[in-house]
This record gives sequence, structure tokens and C-alpha cells, in this order.
Amino acid sequence: MENVIIIGSGPAGYTAALYTSRAEMEPLMLEGELSKDILPGGQLMTTTDVENYPGYPEGVTGPQMMQDFKQQAERFGARIMGKTVTKVDLSERPFKVWSGDDVWETKAVIIATGATAKSLGLESEERFMNKGVSACATCDGGLPRFRNKPLVVVGGGDTAMEEALFLTRFASHVHIVHRRDKLRASKIMAGRALSNDKITVEWNSVVDEILGNDDDGVTGVRLKDVNTGETREIECSGYFSAIGHKPNTELFHGVLDMDDTGYLKVKPDTSYTKVEGVFAAGDVADSVYRQAVTAAGMGCKAAIDCTRWLEAQEAMEAERAGAK
Repeated sequence: MENVIIIGSGPAGYTAALYTSRAEMEPLMLEGELSKDILPGGQLMTTTDVENYPGYPEGVTGPQMMQDFKQQAERFGARIMGKTVTKVDLSERPFKVWSGDDVWETKAVIIATGATAKSLGLESEERFMNKGVSACATCDGGLPRFRNKPLVVVGGGDTAMEEALFLTRFASHVHIVHRRDKLRASKIMAGRALSNDKITVEWNSVVDEILGNDDDGVTGVRLKDVNTGETREIECSGYFSAIGHKPNTELFHGVLDMDDTGYLKVKPDTSYTKVEGVFAAGDVADSVYRQAVTAAGMGCKAAIDCTRWLEAQEAMEAERAGAK
């Protein structure tokens, strides 16, 4: 019987493992098996440069940061296994967690499965990832390769407007590519973007291909007019996808409360889900910030909430035993 199983990894999961292990909860983390769709360590495993996380004044690669997080958790006794969770039963305690034919029973669960940035599905998106392709302007926009260069943002909602406006601080110009003739963004966000001299909206257009080479990375995009089918090229040094994120919550559909997009809902100012003994941390429950530092903070919250809950359960069991 496990005290707590942490499902997932990344900044939230590793921080939860660190805090629960230091609290002598002996956590078991199932961080996932390396595959095309799963990267133990989360989205930061595809990030070459991280310059906005405290404690790394010279910057750090995403994989190195996650290795540091993992080693720190293991130093205090966290057990981390490269297993992908395939099924859960949260209907009664102890909870059950499966990875294929392997099954564990646990008193508590911390979910840190993260979210995945949506993409257009172009082969060139994968080819130029971290070579000019990004899904987070806040994370990457200030990097040297994007400064004083033309950039492209794909999307038409509030997220795309926020990304584009943020990038104007660094870029020489920002092109917003939108497949319709009207933005989906809120009136105020659309107004801010449309009134910015450094932003041009490429209406009724989709990205047909990301252009570039192995030495320079992204050098441009080829756009296709959705009405005429005509194509044209735009020079740029960066391509930012802002068409949304998909929280990795398939395991919990019909079991835990989610918003319309699939992000897990937690009780205000806590990491408690609607199932007692089940906690959520990081991007899987954060549709707003989605930063490494906020995910780590949420992992800390989940670990503290979980530890206090387990201690309260032990106290109640001791009280019941003493009353017999």
C-alpha cells in the first residue's frame, strides 16, 4: 500500500515528489515511459533555453532543469518509475492505479499530467521545434533569436492576441495568421492587437508550411488563402502556435470535475479535487499561466495539502482504534 502516488512529472510532479518525500510520505511517482506522445519531465523536455526560472542566472536547458528537479526529489527518497498510467479507479479508497498489467493501491493521488500545446500537425512544426517554433511566447519570446526579427503568431483568440502583444516588445514586427475574416478574441483584446502598429493580421489565411533549414531554423512561412487557394510567403524567424492547449486528463473523464476544455477543477485556494484524497497540480489544472514556476508552486501546494490530509486520516484512524 502506497501513501501517495504522483501521476506525471514535470515541474509540478517533481516538486510534489520533493515535498512529500521530505515529509516522509515515501511517494511513488509514475513519470511515464518515453514515447512519441509522452516525455517524462513534461513540455520542458522540448525546450532548449529556459531564462525565466529563478535560480538559473545564466539560463538552463529544459531537460537539464528537469534532471535537476528529479535528482533533488530522489535525494530525499522519492521513488520514480518510468511507467505510464493506463487506468485509475478513484471510486473508493484505497485508490487503484494501473500501468498495463501492473497495479498499485494508494491512500492518496496527486495528478500532475500536464497539458499539451495544440499544433497544426505539420511535419515542419516538429522539425523546427526549438529552432524557431514555439508554443509559449512568455517562455521564449525574449530569446536572442527572436529579438528585432519578424515573427508569426497563429490563432485568433485571446491567447493569440496576448502572445502577439507580448512579442511586440522584442520583435521588429508580428504577423497574426487567422483563418477567418474576424477575430474570435474578446473585443478589448482584439482592439489592442489591431491598434498596435507592430502587428499585422493576415486574414483568411492558414499556414501551409513552415520554411527553414537545419542551420538557421525557421526563416519564413508559406500562407494559403482559404478562399482562393493562393499561396504566398512571409519572412520570419519565429513561429508561435497559439491555438490552445489540451490538458492530459483522458484518464479522469467522468470521474473528476473539469471545465469545458478539460482542465481539472480544484477547490478555491487548494489543490483538492472533488474526490477526497485526490489532488491536482500544474498545467493539468491551470488554463491561465502554464509556466514552470507556477507549476512548481502548485506541486508544492498539492504536496502540502496531501501530507496534511494523510496525517489527518492517520489521526482519525488512531482515534477510532483507541476508542475500541
